[in-house]
Parts: sequence; C-alpha cells; structure tokens
Amino acid sequence: MNPICSFAKASAIAWTLFAGASVVHAQLPLQKSDTICLIGNGLGDRMQHDGWVETVIQSELPDHQLHFRNLAHSGDTVSSRPRSKDFMADVQYLTHCKADVLFVFFGYNESFAGEKGVPGFKKDLGGMIDEYRGLKFNGESAPRFVLFSPIAHEDLKDPNLPDGTANNRNLALYTQAIAEVAEQKDVAFVDLFNPSRELYAEAKSPLTLNGVHLLPEGNKQLAWVIAYGLTGTPPTISKSLEPVRQAVLDKNWHWHCRYRATDGNDIWGSRSKLAFVDGQTNGEVLQHELKMLDVLTANRDPAIWAAAKGSSYKIDDSNVPPPVPVVSNVGGGSRSSKPEKEGSEKYLGGEEAIEKIKVPKGFKVNLFADEESIPGLINPVQMQVDTKGRLWAACWSTYPMWEPMKKMTDSILILPDDDGDGKADRAIEFAKVHNPVGFEFWNGGVIVTSQPDVLFLKDTDGDDVADVRVVLLQGIGSADTHHSANNLIYGPDGAIYWQSGVFLRNAYEHPWGPALKTGNSAMYRFDPRRYTISLHAMNSPNPHGTSFDYWGYQFANDGTGGRSYQVRPHGDGFKMFPLVDKEVRPVTSDAIISSSNFPEEIQQDFLLMNVIGYLGAKRYDLHREGFKKGKINYKLGEIWGTPTDDFFRSADKNFRPTDAVFGADGALYISDWHNIIIGHMQHNIRDPKRDKQHGRIYRMVYEDRPLQKNVAIDGLPISQLLRNLEHPIDDVRHRTRVELSERNTAEVISAVSEWVKTFDPKKDEHAHHLLEALWVHQQHNVKNEDLLQVVLDSPNPHARIAAATVKHLWGPADPAKAGEAPPEEEDETPRVRKPKHLNKEDGRTYAKGAEVYHRDAHCVTCHQPNGEGLAPAYPPLAGSEWVQGSDERLIKLTLHGLWGPITVKGKHYGPEGGVPPMTRFAELLNDEEVAAVLTYVRNSWGNEGPAVQPDAVEKVRAAHSKRNTFWSPEELLKDHPMETAK
Repeated sequence: MNPICSFAKASAIAWTLFAGASVVHAQLPLQKSDTICLIGNGLGDRMQHDGWVETVIQSELPDHQLHFRNLAHSGDTVSSRPRSKDFMADVQYLTHCKADVLFVFFGYNESFAGEKGVPGFKKDLGGMIDEYRGLKFNGESAPRFVLFSPIAHEDLKDPNLPDGTANNRNLALYTQAIAEVAEQKDVAFVDLFNPSRELYAEAKSPLTLNGVHLLPEGNKQLAWVIAYGLTGTPPTISKSLEPVRQAVLDKNWHWHCRYRATDGNDIWGSRSKLAFVDGQTNGEVLQHELKMLDVLTANRDPAIWAAAKGSSYKIDDSNVPPPVPVVSNVGGGSRSSKPEKEGSEKYLGGEEAIEKIKVPKGFKVNLFADEESIPGLINPVQMQVDTKGRLWAACWSTYPMWEPMKKMTDSILILPDDDGDGKADRAIEFAKVHNPVGFEFWNGGVIVTSQPDVLFLKDTDGDDVADVRVVLLQGIGSADTHHSANNLIYGPDGAIYWQSGVFLRNAYEHPWGPALKTGNSAMYRFDPRRYTISLHAMNSPNPHGTSFDYWGYQFANDGTGGRSYQVRPHGDGFKMFPLVDKEVRPVTSDAIISSSNFPEEIQQDFLLMNVIGYLGAKRYDLHREGFKKGKINYKLGEIWGTPTDDFFRSADKNFRPTDAVFGADGALYISDWHNIIIGHMQHNIRDPKRDKQHGRIYRMVYEDRPLQKNVAIDGLPISQLLRNLEHPIDDVRHRTRVELSERNTAEVISAVSEWVKTFDPKKDEHAHHLLEALWVHQQHNVKNEDLLQVVLDSPNPHARIAAATVKHLWGPADPAKAGEAPPEEEDETPRVRKPKHLNKEDGRTYAKGAEVYHRDAHCVTCHQPNGEGLAPAYPPLAGSEWVQGSDERLIKLTLHGLWGPITVKGKHYGPEGGVPPMTRFAELLNDEEVAAVLTYVRNSWGNEGPAVQPDAVEKVRAAHSKRNTFWSPEELLKDHPMETAK
C-alpha cells in the first residue's frame, strides 16, 4: 500500500505529454499574494494529506507568497455538498478565506450518471461559475477559476476491484464537458484525465489505492502535472522539496482542524447553545478556538514561503489569542450539573479502585495497566489483541477534539506483558492518531478512524512504530466525535464494521458507483479488499459496539438508548432485531464470552458495558436454539438474551468501562475511561474537570481454571493457520483470520482446498470447520459455490444459517451490484400528518414538534419513536396522564427536568429502580420549540389535547428563571393536582 515509483521517469513522461498539448490558459491564474481555495470532491480533499500539489507550486513560484486553503469534501458534486447542520456554507467559507482563485475539482461523482447526466452537469458547473463571479470573496474582485478534470480510473489488474473500463468512458465524457465549460466561461482548464492514464501506464507500482484515489506517490506525480499545467514550465521535484512539504503539512493540519473541525455540533450545532457557569456556552468557547486556528494557520504560511526559497523560518505564535477561560460546573455549578449524576473529584488509584469492584465468586480482578504504570494510557476507548497476543489500546486524551496550542496526545498504544504476570510491562506508541474512536487489524497493519478519515497504518521495519500512513477512506461524519465511526471489528466475512450516530453527514467515495451519502444513524460495512462501503443496518440514535459469536451471529448496541440487537438478513439487506430487554443506558460496547479460562456454563454469553448507573459489564444468557418470551416464539437462530446476576460492577463513580476483549491468555480485559464527567450535554466541552490524566485496564480471570494456552499465529505457515481455525476459542480464530488477511490469496485458497478434504460434510463436529473454510473464501473474495452448497446442506442448523448469510452477501446484499445507487437521506424525522382536531396553524406547530422530538439526545432517545418509553427506566408518553391537563405543569417539567418517584399509567418509576433525572431543556429549546414538541407529544400515539402556545412557555420560563434544580413529581402535583380522567 506504499508503492514507490521513479519520479524522474514520471517527470519525463509528463514533459512529453505536455510538450505537444494545448493547455487552456484563459487568464493568468496565479498572482502574488493570491489566496487559492480548493473546492470539489475527494481528489482535492486528499491533496491536503500529502501536500504535494501546494509544495510543488510554492516551490515553482517562491516569490508569489501564495496562501492555500483546502475546502474540498469527499463526495461533493457541484449541486450536492451535504454538511452537518449549521456548518458554514461554501460561499461563506470562501468569503472567510478571501479567495482570489478557485481550484475546482468536480466530475468524478457526477460521472456515474453517464452521458445523460452531462448536460445537467455542464449547466450546474457553468451556473456555479456565474454565481461565484458575482460574489467578490476577496472584497475587491471576482474570483478566477482553474477547472480540473477528474483523473482516470487506474486498472490495477486486481480481481477485487473494477477495471475502470466503464468508469473511464464516463470520465472522458466529463473531462470534455469541463473543457467545454472552461472555454465557454473563459476560465483556465487543466486536463488530468489523459496525463494520469499515461502515468499509470508507465508506473512500476500502483499510483492509486483502489483505481480512483491517489496514493502519496500518485499525488506527487499529479502535482507535477498540475504545476506544469498552471505555469507552462516543467517543475523540478527532488528531495530538496521535503522541508517545503513538511511546512505545508504543518499548515494543513491546523487548517484541517479549523475547516473540518470535529465535534461541530458543539461548535456551531445544537449543543453550541448549551449554557453553563455564568451563561457561558459551548459555542462561545469553541468558536473562539476557530479564530485561534485561523491565526495558527496564517502563521505557518511564511514558513512555507521561506522553505520554498531554501531559508529557515521560526514560527511565532505569540499573536494567537488565548483560549476562553472556562469555570467548571461540576458539583452543581450550573443548572445542568447534578452531583448525583457525576463521579467523584477524589480519584482512587488503580489498585485502590479494585476494592470497589464486585465480581462473582471464583473470579479475580487485577490491574493490568493504569496512568501511573503506563504514562500515556489516558482515556482508553477501544482495545484489540494482535496476532502476537499483545493488547493494544486506543487512547483519546483530547476528547472530544484537540485543543489549539496544546499537544496532540491521542495515540494507539501497544501494551506487552513481557513476563506473563498479567500486567503490562511497557508501552509502545504505535502512532499518534487524532480522535481514534475505533481500530482493527487487517492486512499486516491497522485500520483506524480519525474523523473525518479512516487511516491505514503499518510498521514495515519491525520497530512497532507505524511508518506507513495512508488515508484509506474519507467522508466520515464528524459533527459529534463520541458517536462517530466507532468500535471497529473485522467480521468473519472479511469486512470491517463500525457504527455511527445521528446528525453526522457521511459521504464515502468508492470505485463502484456514486458516493454513499447518508445522514443515517446506522451500522456500516466496509470491505477493504474490494473497497465497497454500504449502510448495513439502521440503528438509532447513537450506536456503539458490535461483536460476533462462534457461529457468526452478529450483535450491536444503541449506545444512547441502551438497546442491544441481533443483526440479521432482511429483504435485500440487514436489520436490527431486539436482543435483550433494555435495563441500563448508556452502553459503550459488547463482547461474547469465549475463553477456556472462564466457566463452561457461561461460554458464548453476551456482555454489555454500561458507563452510568450500573458501571460495569452486565451478562446475558443468549438463547440460540429457540425461546418463548410471552407471546413471542423465537425460532432457532433468532436469538434472545435473558439477564443474569451481576457480573462485573464497580462502586467507584468514576469507573467508565468503554470496551471488553478477551486476551490471548483467556482473561477478560476491561478498559476504563475513568472520569468524573461522562455526559456531553451537562458540562462545557472544555470543562477543566473533564479528566485527561487517568485511564485503566483491568484484567478478570477465573481462579478455578488454568489460563488459556497461548496459540502461535504471527508468521505461521498457511497450513498451520488453517488448523488454528479449528480452535474452539473465538479470539484465536479471529486473530488467525487477521493473519490470513495479509497472505497471498491464491496460496490461501489453494491451502484451503486441501484442508477441507480432511472433513466429512455429514459430520456435525466438522460443520464449523467447513464454515470457517467458506468464510476464508469470503474474506478473500473468492466465490466457491460448491463449498457454499456443502455448508448450506450441513447437518448443523447454525452452520446452515451462517451459510445463508454468506449467500445473501454474495447475492442481493452485495454492495458492488452494478447500477445500484446508494441511499441518501437528509432527514430522519418521520413524515407526520396533522391531527384532524388541530387547526392549520397548530398543525404546523405539531410538525415542528415532530422534528424536535426526534433530535439526538432529546425526547426520542428515552421515550422512543412510538412514545412507549423503555421500561423500567423511561415511562411512556402514549396515554400518559402527565402530558395532558395543566399546561404549566407540563412546561415546568420540560424546562427544568424531573427527578423523583412518579406514577405513570398506574406503574411506579423511581430512582431506586435506576430511573435517571429527566433532561432539562431550558437551554436546549426556545419557547417555540418547547411549545411545538409538547403539542406533538400531546397529539401523537392516540393522545389528543390542545396545542401548547409559545407565550405560555415564555411566561413559565420567566416565572422560574432562577430555578436551577429539577422539579419533583411531588412538587408539581402539589401545585397542579392531576386532573380526573374523563
């Protein structure tokens, strides 16, 4: 994934290409002190990560003192550029940058519309130029344009990828269309399509990742083409440009953190309005950080200019405005802070905290690692075990994102237990990665999310430090980092799975068709071998965690709501089916028990991590052979889980379990975020008491059984690896699949064909081994219909169900199906009809209320789309006496929250049963929004009542403006007795 090509030869090729070419220069594109903004799709977006285009241009024009700002987004088309809610519009950003010149990269995503889409594309592109010319972004003159064609699709001769023949026919059409628009509008045009085809033909190793997205060397060679196309002079590229490139990359990092700022919902979105101590809001603090980043970025331009001249330059950031001071509200310092929901300001030591942990008889817990023994182990969010049996952890100390002027300390750590005593002996920092919310091993390296990108990291020299860093996929929604793409897992089918939540705009480009643009809260499936990406199954609002069991049954959670699901084929795709009765929320991850060290009777049970209330891992017995629950009869393979006694629970209120994995020794490892603050809405994002100094990993073993024997995996011959797939422990087989992912496909499949000959398809005890063989074929994208039929005919019904899932993914659920357009949904709010008893104006209020109700972390999270709530914690709204009657009572509890024992529809709900306080919405919703959502609640799911008016909300808000505590049901009923039911 890191091909090196002779650039001198490439330069000669490019010179030959351009020597006789007619490059359009309708105007002199670049002038001294120009600000150049890149807009468009993933081609432009990726350029910032390698820095070559700016490096070469700055080096060729060292006296021009140019300013480059990248505004390109993966998935963008001229007419569709989806962003998260309240993200600043493109024209506003161009004005903010004072753009003089626009580098325009469109055409790739549009090209999938084929010839019939060309007229519309030309109209859109020409219209954009006309519109932008009327907007003097720099305050003085119309912008100048350079239109770039798409690059060609490289045929990588890879059976896992399209060969590009069909794509190139379309790309040629759109290249011509762009050239025609450039001539019509009298703007500059640079053809990248034809030169890139020539570069591919001469390259000794691939220039693209997947045929359509350039690798670093590809970007380097394209930079030569672009610079020559702009200047008319063949540029010189040598090792001497590396200081320039490093200066460019430093500037690009700061600008990327500004323009593609992660956690945007707290910066400019709905949570930016949340107010804390002295009315200070998230937006007040975080929007100021954007101004800091503007200055930090500008301070780095002179370093680039100096490097382009061969000079040194010392960056001086003394002009950066200091951050806005934030006073903590922990302990009741503002209305949203409730001590009963927070941890303790007194942090226990890692060993000391073990005294607070309770586990069943026979189990023992020890501290594997903490911030004292392993500096850098701060706020671990996910763990994995590598093929050498070592535990890794993703540490996210900058949560929810890096703060300007501070060190970026997020990292992926390797934690070897060298002497096998159950404690980490040291830490190796594999890589610094911003916002590493999820990672997994594949193909000899690590795939890790770093919003808005997915990275591939690899160590090639054996020092356990990544020296290859490639942007594998772009377009992850990042407006809310804590539920962005998280908790990665390599499935037995060879795909990488993750989940991401609401108000995130994803736009994934790939070589198979139009970009997958979606705002859906869901599970996503990415096949890194085929480079397919699909929305696998809906899951709302903020899913976290997924796992597979022995037979390949898949499970997932909704983190916010606390619900868990089985993911099963449904129609042409997959769907979440309830797995357990919801007991706790929020939940961060799940795991399946599979360890020779753990008791036999709990093997294949389901573990669920909870970070508020229960503070530990709950265990559920999964019924796979069929189960009767009330009137519901679950068939074999339709799994239901029943709760068991407490399994792992802490009384330390700062204990926040984020992940659980079984190690090579069979012990259960549980990572602890360890923080007094866990909520993202109750405290300022930069609250100084958001802990960034603690992190633990605990190790749980069963003392009455020996530890699991180590199984060699790393570097073994393929034949021995296949024998590992006969092992009864899930983790051993999982890590063996990871090892096989980096082996030659032909050699693997050849070995599998011999391995399967040792099994009898009619024997039940061989069913799983044959299923593993089928999965290996799926992992390497080699269809074997005969083997598929063998497993479909297996005597074991679970093997047959797993084989049917393989068939489903090879058939109707194949994300690479030709001609299939991906879903694109802008709004998850269901369409509603005005209740007949409401007038037209109240009907509009009702519709607005539906939108408010379904917002992230608002009403729908706890009370559900059907208004039925989630027993035993969240009472129903459907048929509830509390939503009718007194307007003032209803408005009070909505504005200030509710806390205490309450009876709804004859059923008792109370804190003793785990019912948390109801969220206070006074700072989240204005008067119109409160009136709207209450009108919606009063008139949905069979409820019927009068609309609530904004002026009524205004009066109640004013009358109780100084109240900073929840209402209790007792208080409200004293002032507003419950009406007698009619």
